[in-house]
Amino acid sequence: MKQYDVIIIGSGIAGMNAALRFAEQNKKVLLITKRTLQQSNTRKAQGGIAGVIAEEDSVEQHVRDTLVAGCNHNKKSAVQFMVQHSTAAIQRLIDLGVPFTKEHNTIALTQEAAHSVRRIAFVDDYTGAAISQTLTRHVRQQKNITILEHAFAADLLVEKGHCFGVQIIHKNKYKNIMSGLVVLAAGGPGQLYLHTTNPPIATSDGLAMAIRAGATCKDLEFIQFHPTALHLPGKPCFLISESVRGEGGYLVHASGKRFMKNYHTDGELAPRDIVTRAIFEEQKKGPVFIDIRHKKRTYLQKRFPTIYTKLKSYGIDMASNLIPVSPAAHYSCGGVVADLQGRTNITNLLAIGEVAYTGVHGANRLASNSLLEALVFSETVTKNSCKPTKKSEQFSIEKTEKIPPEQRKKLLQIRRELRTTMWHDVGIVRTAMTLKHAQQSIKTLEQKITPLPTNNILGSEIKNMLIAAHTILTAAQKRKNSLGCHYVE
Repeated sequence: MKQYDVIIIGSGIAGMNAALRFAEQNKKVLLITKRTLQQSNTRKAQGGIAGVIAEEDSVEQHVRDTLVAGCNHNKKSAVQFMVQHSTAAIQRLIDLGVPFTKEHNTIALTQEAAHSVRRIAFVDDYTGAAISQTLTRHVRQQKNITILEHAFAADLLVEKGHCFGVQIIHKNKYKNIMSGLVVLAAGGPGQLYLHTTNPPIATSDGLAMAIRAGATCKDLEFIQFHPTALHLPGKPCFLISESVRGEGGYLVHASGKRFMKNYHTDGELAPRDIVTRAIFEEQKKGPVFIDIRHKKRTYLQKRFPTIYTKLKSYGIDMASNLIPVSPAAHYSCGGVVADLQGRTNITNLLAIGEVAYTGVHGANRLASNSLLEALVFSETVTKNSCKPTKKSEQFSIEKTEKIPPEQRKKLLQIRRELRTTMWHDVGIVRTAMTLKHAQQSIKTLEQKITPLPTNNILGSEIKNMLIAAHTILTAAQKRKNSLGCHYVE
């Protein structure tokens, strides 16, 4: 079996860009993805990528906005590093062929919450999908990159603080694959929550693997909730991009009355944690909507084609109807502690993207800094050397456990109960009592899963979710005072 210089777990913007950069160095790369290359959080990103492009903008302004949104809990040196490399990062995407929307032959920029100027480069309202498609095309063309789709990364192979490979589940068998370097780019924990903008694959696998391996984690209590996901009973959670508010959308009650000025001077463009809690509070009075009916239909169809079409399929015309919205779990501001080159406390294990804690987000992420962070640090991660592992190739042929229908039902019930617990007890507003209740509930669920077959993908995902939930809860209990996304009532 082939040995690789680098194994990358995850096929979002961080994983795919890192794979391309390592391949350019003539490294043999294995890119592992749980589903297909384009099934990632990156593809779901609508708004865009922040960067210092406009003449009226500056590195200092972007840094300041990031620190203010993050409640000054950010690691300032990391923020400065990211922003200083933002222009080059966006140019990287342009060079790869990402078709950014233009105005008068220059990149168009949009406004999003807590940004002091327009600095978000975008591709209409499907920026993430455009980036994902572009990177996928390049990755598939690279001879040095081996793509392994529908492969579940089950565990990191670690001995005495040294990572030398990955154990995967592929075609219902466990396999150990060795490598001189392992890059964790496996995304976040969105599926821990009952309502989330994240795809079904976001089950905390990367975070849980790192925790089991002994990696240091930080700031996991800061889970960012997006203020505006479509809220229609019986319909899937669908993100209504922040740029809808950035382009003039108002938050209103059914009567059309606005309320955000009661919470923040920036109104609808206040930091996300503030807007989220405002909606959470106002929903006690009745449903909340986005109102952008004052914009022309032709403009909305052109500027938000994905959102317009999706809403139309549900019988909502955003040019003439209010859009019902509610918060949903969106992004983890914390993760596996990594330095500017992605290095963790485990030798030869690197972490980038949402699974990593670089310190750039602080207690609350500034909108559209996520794609930027993933891109900037997937560039620097390739500065690490790839020394061949001395471990001999040992490939397990152990088969995964089959799950009888009744036990599958029990596993799925555990997952539902966990997601419900996290939403109600470790969600937008927390109290000492709800956190204690969550602790008891998670302990009960850990006991319930013990006799069930978990040597399979479903069981492994749920175990990972329980580990991540337990760790997030512990972090939340330790932080007694409110800060950013962590709001204690």
